[in-house]
Amino acid sequence: MPSQAPGMFPPSSTAGITFANQDKLQKLPLPPLEDTIQRYLSVVKSLQTPREFEQTRSAALEFLINQGPNLQAKLQAYASTRSSYIEQFWYDSYLNFDNPVVLNLNPFFLLEDDPTPARNNQVTRAASLVVSTLAFVRALRREELPPDTVHGKPLCMYQYSRIFGTARISNENVCVMQSDYSSKHIVVLARSQFYWFDVLDENSDLIMTEKDLAQNFRTIINDAVTTPVTEAAKGAVGVLTAENRRIWASLRDLLSQDVDSGVSPAATEENGSNGWSNRHIKERNSNRECLQIIDSALFILCLDYSSPQTASELAMNMLCGTNVIEKGVQVGTCTNRWYDKLQIIVTKNGSAGINFEHTGVDGHTILRFVSDIYTDTILRFAKSINGHAPSLWASESPDPSKRDPSSFGDVTTTPHKLEWTMIPELSLALRFAETRLADLIHQNEFDVLEFSHYGSTYMKTMGFSPDAFVQMAFQAAYYALYGKVECTYEPAMTKYFLHGRTEAIRTVSEESVAFVRKFCEDAPAKTKIEYLRRACEKHVHTTKVCAQGLGQDRHLYALYCMHQRYMEEDALNADEPLSSVDSFEGPKSKAAPEIPSIFTDAGWDKLNTTVISTSNCGNPSLRLFGFGPTSQDGYGIGYIIKPDSISICASSKHRQTRRYLDTLHNYLMEVRGLLRSTEYRTTGTRARSAIRGDARERSTAAEGRKDRRRGRLVDDIRQTGEAQDDDEAGDMLGGYGYFDVGEMENLLRDITGNLAPAPTEHGPSMTSTPDDRAQPGYRRREVGRKLRLADI
Repeated sequence: MPSQAPGMFPPSSTAGITFANQDKLQKLPLPPLEDTIQRYLSVVKSLQTPREFEQTRSAALEFLINQGPNLQAKLQAYASTRSSYIEQFWYDSYLNFDNPVVLNLNPFFLLEDDPTPARNNQVTRAASLVVSTLAFVRALRREELPPDTVHGKPLCMYQYSRIFGTARISNENVCVMQSDYSSKHIVVLARSQFYWFDVLDENSDLIMTEKDLAQNFRTIINDAVTTPVTEAAKGAVGVLTAENRRIWASLRDLLSQDVDSGVSPAATEENGSNGWSNRHIKERNSNRECLQIIDSALFILCLDYSSPQTASELAMNMLCGTNVIEKGVQVGTCTNRWYDKLQIIVTKNGSAGINFEHTGVDGHTILRFVSDIYTDTILRFAKSINGHAPSLWASESPDPSKRDPSSFGDVTTTPHKLEWTMIPELSLALRFAETRLADLIHQNEFDVLEFSHYGSTYMKTMGFSPDAFVQMAFQAAYYALYGKVECTYEPAMTKYFLHGRTEAIRTVSEESVAFVRKFCEDAPAKTKIEYLRRACEKHVHTTKVCAQGLGQDRHLYALYCMHQRYMEEDALNADEPLSSVDSFEGPKSKAAPEIPSIFTDAGWDKLNTTVISTSNCGNPSLRLFGFGPTSQDGYGIGYIIKPDSISICASSKHRQTRRYLDTLHNYLMEVRGLLRSTEYRTTGTRARSAIRGDARERSTAAEGRKDRRRGRLVDDIRQTGEAQDDDEAGDMLGGYGYFDVGEMENLLRDITGNLAPAPTEHGPSMTSTPDDRAQPGYRRREVGRKLRLADI
């Protein structure tokens, strides 16, 4: 199999290392049906009552005996002709999703501040990030980007072809992904207005310096300010990307109509050949060209006018934008977005983040991208001080300032403003789209816990897997508030395999349920920690199994899709007349096959209603990572475990998000107290603390001395299981009773009725060449009003 799709990138001038390992990667394994059913039952058992589990077990065993083997055989035959048995089903589950992508599919990353103080303002931070991003694009296109590896094992690099020049396009029946691999321009959004200019030449070399980019961004900001806010709001076309996908598809069709559509002969006669109707036709063409410019852009740069201060405000701004109404007009940053593409967002005070369309790429891929560009900004600053400082890239673009401008080719480096024709239908659609987006934002809340008392270093010192440790914290905090456990999701990366994506880790297990119950009892500290260890060990084991592609979720979903496909085929064949053979053999039933009971059982619904959707994705380049809740009564939790801290961004549809994070904070403090207590009792001496603020260490030298004063010796507070710093409470709050957002709960239609269209072998293509969107006579350089550059 070729290492990349033909025509994916321009011809490489190197041997090409980026995709060199693709041919060596194994396919995602298709587990035996018996193993998958066993894992499925193990997962749902922890979420059900004994009576519910018996019903689920009966349905699963029936499936294993009856319909399951046939569907498994069909899936095996299908998988033999594909790079991955789940890939197309997984793409379609995203692309068939009708709800808005904002707050439902798109995650965000918030970068740490630039360590160079001079760059922590909007224009210079944006210029720095764009230069580094273009260097990344160049390395990718030249196939000089080193491939990802984990512990020396290569990972699939296919997703990198879906980052730049890629857009989600809403069509009448289904969305498709389109990629322009020769894209060389970017689109800039400022105060909901669109601008574009070229940044690369035909060889993917940079044609603008950081100073040039900064000048363009200042020009764009200055031009955007000249448009009154009320007028800008009327033309905020980006808000349409936050619409229901079918509504957005119809509006895209309106914007892309042919030149002779929508004009009656009477209107032409009444207004004359040069009257309103001709202008109307031309301007509708302009709208189509504006869409083409945006769809084919490398990425979107959003220059926000606001300056969020708190972590929660920053998280909200990067995830969905702000909702601010002034004199009845939306002036929040929610309209300064285009959610169908990769977006780099920079606030007025220099905070920067990424919001990305999730269909083609997962968090691990985007994490590599943001880590590299963050690192490159630092290395370039170092190189400005010391010319011998290292570079992140194998080769670099020639200095644009030293090149002959004629060598750039047919490019436009001066910003052009895209001007939309606000026909009545579009103006009305924008009005309603904005109010629906504002409603959507108001239906969700976001909060952040930046826990600074300890991190992965301490967890490892205590003998725990950091991820398992934090996952049990989510379980314990929820149980402390509601007195029950709920279905929890965490993605396991499967990029060890060709075109691998993720598998679902189901955190809730018999061991985790036993732990949270024991933790909330009046049990000895040693017992609680022992239960915690068992639960963490189980989670580590489950994670390893899922990373090997041997989980239950993706396999069962593929079997469901296979049944759906063949059920639809049988339904289509039901209308065909009987052949002579059919007549000879007697009438045959054309009824659609019955839906397997495993997919109509309450256990399947329970598994696919994720209440706590979590994802661990981050490194020192990121401050926060997050996404919206995946169910109506759930939490969306993105977290980053750092050596000395934990950053957690939680969202919900107003389910006491702050209170949940407070409970989580107190659990983390209390479990530290339990660990201290058990560590002290086990060893007899205190080990050197790996956490901050251990005020008790200074008193250990006095331990063992005979107390000569009168009165009862007070036991160490650690024996109570309470861990309190001078200013931090450790008691659990009382209560009663997760970058993979492609949850089946969101993706499947009503299983008893409205089934989503099954992907076909020749279904919507995930790619298209630039020619697929090219229009006769279309000249990109002429689109938009040319701006006059600001003097610097």
